[in-house]
Amino acid sequence: MNRTFTAIVEREGNGFVSLCPALNISSQGDTIEEAKSNLREALELFFETASASEIQTRVQSEVYITQMEVAVG
Repeated sequence: MNRTFTAIVEREGNGFVSLCPALNISSQGDTIEEAKSNLREALELFFETASASEIQTRVQSEVYITQMEVAVG
């Protein structure tokens, strides 16, 4: 069974950090593709090793990614 999760990828220094906010699991890589691939691996390992109750506790069913305008200065 496959599930779709949101991944956020941000540049950090010379590399990239990837985050799955629904599970609060992150990884990193030298490129965007490597960061995404490493995050996919981390998520798959989590689902392989976590108990059903831990998965149920950690999975956030609603994650919203949005932009907002704020006054600066």
